[in-house]
Amino acid sequence: MRGGRSSQRSGDRSRNQTVKRRPVRPSAVRAKTRRDKSTPVQPKSERSRDLILHSAAQLFRHQGFSATTLRQIAARAKIKAGSIYYHFASKDEILDEVLDRGLRHVFETVKHAVESIGKASHRRKIGVAIEAHLTALLETSDFTSANIRMYGLLPEHLKKPHRPLRRAYARYWDRLFLNARRAGEIRADMEIVPLRMFVLGSLNWTIEWFRLDDAEAVLELARRTERLIFEGVRKP
Repeated sequence: MRGGRSSQRSGDRSRNQTVKRRPVRPSAVRAKTRRDKSTPVQPKSERSRDLILHSAAQLFRHQGFSATTLRQIAARAKIKAGSIYYHFASKDEILDEVLDRGLRHVFETVKHAVESIGKASHRRKIGVAIEAHLTALLETSDFTSANIRMYGLLPEHLKKPHRPLRRAYARYWDRLFLNARRAGEIRADMEIVPLRMFVLGSLNWTIEWFRLDDAEAVLELARRTERLIFEGVRKP
């Protein structure tokens, strides 16, 4: 009888242990199911967000910030106007991302290109920076053009958040030119800030008159710009 009770208790314990484990497994399965179901949603959400940003950048570029409405952005993106609020709280928030993307991509592309060549002459680094800047314009022309056209016309509270990045990019170019001047690769009497403003201004406005859809043409334009900076227009 003792053996029977022992066996019975063992069986009861075994069943109790099984019962205690049961609630854990379904919850784990449910959690996994929720994760699995949510996985495809993020890429779709990101695509919708990018579509809104691209549509906004195109409209901002051609008609300005004030004249562009959320309804117009939604129509161009082929979504319902109310759907924008799933991604952005306001038109100002969309503008922030458009301006940031327009410059940040250019800045990161230029830094990566210059760093990737390692030790090189300062002229070579500046040439690579010019090439990378133009290439980045090709990839984000609407964003960059919207930035160029609108920034000076925006109210102060919309411009202020973007000043640190703009200044950082300007300082990056200033260092490139300053190092070249110290090394004797550009004239000692050349003022750095006006030179940088001239070069970047010239490069930025190419998106308004130059077809940037031909990679080889972009490289040739970069080479011509480099020659113009270092050799000028005087007949040798």
